Amino acid sequence: MRGGLGNPRLLRVLNERRLLDQLHANGPASRADLAKITGLSKPTVSAALAGLEEDGLVHLVGEVSGRPGPVTSLYDMNAASTHVAGIDIGRDWIRVAVADLRGTFAGRTDGRNTARDSAELAVLVGDLCRAAAREAELDWSAIACAVVGSPGVYDPAQGRLDFAPNLPGPPDLAGRLRSALDVELVIENDINLAAVGEHTYGEGRGKANFALVSIGTGVGMGIVINGELYVGARGAAGEVSYVPTDSPPYVPPFTDDALAHGATETVTSAPGVVRAARAAGLDLETAKDVFAVAAAGDPAARSVVEAEGRRIGGLLVAVAAVLDPEVIVLSGGVGRNLELLGAAIEDRIAELGPLRPVVVASALGDSGVLLGAVAHARARAWDLIFDARQG
Repeated sequence: MRGGLGNPRLLRVLNERRLLDQLHANGPASRADLAKITGLSKPTVSAALAGLEEDGLVHLVGEVSGRPGPVTSLYDMNAASTHVAGIDIGRDWIRVAVADLRGTFAGRTDGRNTARDSAELAVLVGDLCRAAAREAELDWSAIACAVVGSPGVYDPAQGRLDFAPNLPGPPDLAGRLRSALDVELVIENDINLAAVGEHTYGEGRGKANFALVSIGTGVGMGIVINGELYVGARGAAGEVSYVPTDSPPYVPPFTDDALAHGATETVTSAPGVVRAARAAGLDLETAKDVFAVAAAGDPAARSVVEAEGRRIGGLLVAVAAVLDPEVIVLSGGVGRNLELLGAAIEDRIAELGPLRPVVVASALGDSGVLLGAVAHARARAWDLIFDARQG
């Protein structure tokens, strides 16, 4: 925003934002209630509401009749005045949601990631985004902004995604996405967005300091410190796939694959679980199959799962030693199997010293990244709205 606090337009916009923040957080209120809560004068509140209502950001939602007394009008933010998109790009699935300013989904489309290179992937994402907009009965051009969650670390200076070996093609996806979507676009690490989703909707809600550790196709961590996402100096905070491990690797160490994916990811991710199962004589295709067979009581599968739990336990001790979080949330196709992994995780934590992190499974399922992307997009749209009003 331009200008200082003496700028009348800036003061007007700041007052409008205070009112909209209040309505967004607490729902409908009268002018008198808003004046009391915000400390603004009644004429200031009335003028701000009139401007917001004229621009469609606030609307009248009801009236309360005083007995005795005049009828009191109730106002609320018009959540449908602006829509945003959240996009989760995974190795196997792409998920897109179009939502209003309160995060209510108006359209959602999921599709298999069949892309063989970054060009195909950008086209596929664009098609799914426009399908989600159509479901919301919107033209894609009406979307205020979109947030993409992707594996890897986005380098804004170079305009590329680094550390994303699970995505196809060269690291030029960011530029191709910007061209395909042609909208205000933010690209963020998918696990960071999963942490945002967990902080907004899940087990991290109300927690000032927590970590989300995702173990699935890859391994990653999102960190929230003092209520804010922490990404580090270059956006690589939480890249725990590269934490060294002394576990016997099922891919020889220092191969190109191990170097690209990181030591911990090589042995602890879903592909690592499958390799361990096959080394144990189990002819299984996916980590989901391994856990299902273990749950049915197969001794070899249970041994593989126990070893996986011990690896995870060691990783969580390292996380606790560095961050001391209130809680560590486990997510991902492997990580959320806490009912099978929990005992081995606890045993390994106990072996490694006095640190006892609280460990819980995410309740957001496969939607954590998508929910985080929508939450991030809502916050960005909020800023864009008031930047535009400041002019």
